[in-house]
Amino acid sequence: MNSTLDKSPLRIGIVGVGTLTLRAVLPHLTQKDISDRVVVTAICDPVVARAREAGKKFSVPNVYADLDDMLADNQIDAVTIVSPIGLHFAHCHAALSAGKHVHVNKTMTTTVAEADELIALANRKGLKIVASPGEILRPQITAARRLLRSGAIGTISWATCGCAFGDYHENETERVSGGTRIDPTWYFRLPGGGPMYDMTSYSLHQLTSILGPARRVTAMSGVRVPTHEWEGRSVKTEADDNTLLLLDFGNALFAMVFGTAAGRGNPQFAASTFFGTKGVLDGVLLNDAPIEFDGREMTLDRPVSDWDAQMRTLPHVVGPHRNIVEAHVFEDVMQLVRWVREGVPSAATAEHARHAIEIIEAGYKSAREGRAIELVTSFDLPPD
Repeated sequence: MNSTLDKSPLRIGIVGVGTLTLRAVLPHLTQKDISDRVVVTAICDPVVARAREAGKKFSVPNVYADLDDMLADNQIDAVTIVSPIGLHFAHCHAALSAGKHVHVNKTMTTTVAEADELIALANRKGLKIVASPGEILRPQITAARRLLRSGAIGTISWATCGCAFGDYHENETERVSGGTRIDPTWYFRLPGGGPMYDMTSYSLHQLTSILGPARRVTAMSGVRVPTHEWEGRSVKTEADDNTLLLLDFGNALFAMVFGTAAGRGNPQFAASTFFGTKGVLDGVLLNDAPIEFDGREMTLDRPVSDWDAQMRTLPHVVGPHRNIVEAHVFEDVMQLVRWVREGVPSAATAEHARHAIEIIEAGYKSAREGRAIELVTSFDLPPD
């Protein structure tokens, strides 16, 4: 695809054929309703038997075991990175170096230095990066930001959000069924393991999409569950699995963020709760009553805690995509597709992802050193 706008379908390669690719990325991206805009031309995974099986099932013409081989394919314009988090930087760097536009799942990298390098590389080569999770794209988040700015709960005093690991990674259907088991143990290892990078990144993107960039972080962090079991073998937990952050947004506005081994503070996944002098905004509930947002009518058949139902409001989630799980990832990929084909920049920016990464990285540093860490990255919120 040329650097100038080209209305032919974006030819995309998928890096990583794990549970997310099998249950969501491939089912979404191979739907006929988007074939005029994007086509999957290749998939890549070192477990080539699984990749071949997926390629056959979803009619993907090219299957690769080696990333460099796939990136050398001139029939690929862009890639979506669906590999383990600890590999994201290397895979993004290789793709950008090969001249491919990139969508990368959360988190983009594990350090600010890595994020800086990717952003600089993309800018030098005139390439686009869309970074998940695109919480900022959700009309629920825009509505929440407007309500808080209008004084709907008075003066905001503090906020809380976060996610817990539990054991869902070990029990995912795609992981334990079929001929090739999908090893989840990287979730407990360094780099990139732990609930902060894997799950609380959603909460951080949501929180900062409403309040804007944080200024300072203080944290406590460590390993609470020292071992996990997979397929009869014991796996040592290397990455911290129990982390509490205290974020300072300035003017005595604070937020408590958790990425923990267990526990759930809110039935609405990753939702931020804001406590004010005149009320509480809890996800999509204002003083226990549902808020209005664009597309809310599409969510009314399911409880507000239904994550997939809430994703129906995203702009590209139409038709069959409303009935396929993890539609937020599909939306983020389509943001890249639209940006490349139509020149419409996405609000799911690498700069926003870098700020969330800094919060996590600085939180771990704070816990190690026993002091508050000033944050230096920033990003721009879109207009309401």
